[in-house]
Parts: sequence; C-alpha cells; structure tokens
Amino acid sequence: MKEAIRQAKKAYALGETPIGCVIVYEDKIIGRGYNRRTIDKNTLAHAELIAIKKASKKIGDWRLEGCTMYVTLEPCQMCAGAIVQSRMTKVVVGCMNPKAGCAGSILNLLQMPKFNHQAELTTGVLQEECSQIMKSFFKELREKKKNNSKI
Repeated sequence: MKEAIRQAKKAYALGETPIGCVIVYEDKIIGRGYNRRTIDKNTLAHAELIAIKKASKKIGDWRLEGCTMYVTLEPCQMCAGAIVQSRMTKVVVGCMNPKAGCAGSILNLLQMPKFNHQAELTTGVLQEECSQIMKSFFKELREKKKNNSKI
C-alpha cells in the first residue's frame, strides 16, 4: 500500500485527485497507476485502469489471476467492473468512498455472486494515511477556489 500511496502523491503533485494503485504478482509490482483524468482529458484515466493496462502488458494476458491490487481509495463502478473483468484475485483498499465506492460502500461489485468472478477484498489498510491525502487535497482545492473568487 505504501507504493500505492507514492503513486497517489504523484497525482496530487499534478493537481489530480490523489488516487494511486499498484498490482502485485508473485511479490513483484507489475503495474502502477495514478489518476490522470484532468491531464489526459480522459474519463478512463483512473489509477486502477492505468495499472491494469500496465500489468496486463507485463504479464502478457488480460487475465490477472493470482494478482493483488492495492489502491488508496475504494474503486468506482467502472474500475470495480474492470477488476472483475480482469479476474484479479485480491483487492486491498486504503480508504472507503461513501459517495462513489463500489467495493462495499454503495455496492460491492467485486463480490457479486451472479458474476462469473469475485475478488477477495480487504479494506482499511493504511486507512488514515490514504484518507488524509484525500482530505488535504480537497481542502487545498476549496481554499484555491475561495481565494480565486475574491479576486
């Protein structure tokens, strides 16, 4: 999770929502990603999707069986769907997202019994650190907007 947090900090430095992700296979990181939606002007540029793309390329298959994803914020519905489609074995989440999370907050798409694949799920890993990055980012964003409206 510490490497996922490093990825989130890269997004933060670029003014992106600070979400970071890594995918591990046989104790090696095979995919890394951080949010790039604004910079890339791409709805699909979520940390998880970037990491999945890199991991798939590294492993040489779209199936990521035997892989574990570490992500600082609970995945949205798009990313949770991609995780299920990739056949990811396990997902480890830092902090939950009560407004958009689909690994237990709003829905749990990762463990829907009717899907042909379910991922093992662990939540709350380095939760406070992951949560604090998000809180700091949005506090700074609100302050910037407030200061710009005074000009």
